[in-house]
Formats: sequence, C-alpha cells, structure tokens
Amino acid sequence: MSGATGGQSDITTSEAVTLELPDADSTRALGAALARQLRAGDLVILTGDLGAGKTTLTQGIGATLHVRGQVASPTFIVAREHPPLPREDGTRGPGLVHVDAYRLGGLSELDALDLDSSLGDSVTVVEWGRGLAEALADDRLEIDLERPRGAPSFDPGVSVEEDPEAGTRKVTIRAVGQRWAGIDLGALLS
Repeated sequence: MSGATGGQSDITTSEAVTLELPDADSTRALGAALARQLRAGDLVILTGDLGAGKTTLTQGIGATLHVRGQVASPTFIVAREHPPLPREDGTRGPGLVHVDAYRLGGLSELDALDLDSSLGDSVTVVEWGRGLAEALADDRLEIDLERPRGAPSFDPGVSVEEDPEAGTRKVTIRAVGQRWAGIDLGALLS
C-alpha cells in the first residue's frame, strides 16, 4: 500500500469543521458539497455508530459524482465499485469505491482488497476506517458523524431508533495532507 508512514512531519491537518445536520437530506447535501471538491485519488474516511449517516453521506457523494448503481451499505460485500457515468457534456468524473471496513480484521485484510489499484482513478470512501484506512493515503478527509440516541425525531411521536433517518447529526470534518493545505473547508461547505 502506498501512503502514510507514521509520524511524517510534512503531513498537515486542517482545523476541524463541525456542522449540525438536521436530517438525512442535509446529510446527502453535505455529501454533494464534498463531492464537488473531490477528485480521483481522494480518500474519505467515515467514522460513526450504526445509523449515524455514513452511507447517507456517501449517497450524496455518489449522486454528485454521477456514478453507476445505487450507493448502499457495502456491509456484506465489504467493497463496492461504482464506475462513472457520462455527464451531459459527455465527460466522466472519477468513479466511487465504497468500502465497509467494519468486518475487516486488520491492515492485511484491507490490503487484500487491492484498493491501491483503483485509488488513483476513483474517490475512495471507507466506512469504519479509522485506525486502518489512513495507511492508504497521506492526503484524506476524516469525517466523524454522531447521532443522538433515544432523542425524538422531527415527529415528536417517533424516536430515532424507530426512524433511522431522524435526529440531528453532528459532523466533524478534518482535512489531512498537502492536497487539502490552504483549502478552507468551512467556506466550501457553507
């Protein structure tokens, strides 16, 4: 695998940007805003509990990148590749590789997915990737999603456990590496 070597001094980390997203549509909209900044070779690492919105955010990325196939949780297949579709002007953007690292036992199992072969041609999104996927690239976005448990949804009679899209999410985004140096994520996402 290409990527980071622990403790490199030339890797920069941006100030974290924290947002509150009131619903699934705003989570998808954040994914769309991020997708407009992403390019082939970019790595996005998503961290959050079950139902926090990792796949929902990735759906927004996939829709804006204009990729083939429904973006769904890759839990049982571990990695799903979505090739780019032609845009209205005939061009194609990067593809999307959507990975769920939850069931992976370590770096060797992640390496066995051979993500290096598609990393340069696609945007790679790794759910449950913290502590594992950082080895894929020095440059990446690290996104933490938090969702309240047991709080009422927008419908006062429904809890977030009953409605997986309900509840305000708190999203924290950190940009790591030279690729993101000098880019104001807060301004891009507002």
